[in-house]
Amino acid sequence: MISFEAAPAGLPAGRRVYAVGDVHGCLEKLAGLHALIAEDLVARPIAEPELVHLGDLVDRGPDSAGVVELLSARSPVPGLPTVNLMGNHELLMLSALSAKDDGPAELWMENGGGATLASWNVPHGAVVAAWPRHIPVRHLLFLRDLAITHQVGPYFFVHAGVRPGVALALQTRMDLLWIREPFLSFAGDLGAVVVHGHTPRSRPEVRSNRIGIDTGAVMGGVLTCAVLEGDKVGFLRV
Repeated sequence: MISFEAAPAGLPAGRRVYAVGDVHGCLEKLAGLHALIAEDLVARPIAEPELVHLGDLVDRGPDSAGVVELLSARSPVPGLPTVNLMGNHELLMLSALSAKDDGPAELWMENGGGATLASWNVPHGAVVAAWPRHIPVRHLLFLRDLAITHQVGPYFFVHAGVRPGVALALQTRMDLLWIREPFLSFAGDLGAVVVHGHTPRSRPEVRSNRIGIDTGAVMGGVLTCAVLEGDKVGFLRV
């Protein structure tokens, strides 16, 4: 049973969005969360449900390759339309794999890229130029084609957040994937209610202008899914 509370915005009748926070290679938690979503849909069917993953699918955790395989091969919850967004860690990975020098690869390694390479069985000590050969092309294409933002009614879904005072259509990719401040402390109108991950907290944050759902799944916390419907928000956790 999901415990709901008042949401900062409302969706039309018949619509529901399940939004999943930062996965970071935690395949077992993601599969468990998808199972809870499927159970909720059976118990509470609705006309127009949708699933959104908010990015940072890879890095740090044990099975980034398994997460990408799951999300690239099919809809993880049968019959549920799914949107997958890019996070800063997917950007780090893609930059490292396509760079002409070792700088982006070193930055990626400092941010959990080693665990990601291991999940694709890239041999330890392999030169940077050889890394892409060990990753299936369809996995690379999936990562390259991830959306940056997604909007449903009054909710704007993005990995990190937005820059206050800048129209949503004019936000830079750097801010959308990386920003923390001044976004997190801003209390005014952002142009929509922003649903985001990127900044881990011990529990979801529901503010008048944003909902943060990175709850540190890879750092001993839980993986969180916000359930948005009507004028309510609830949470599923694994």
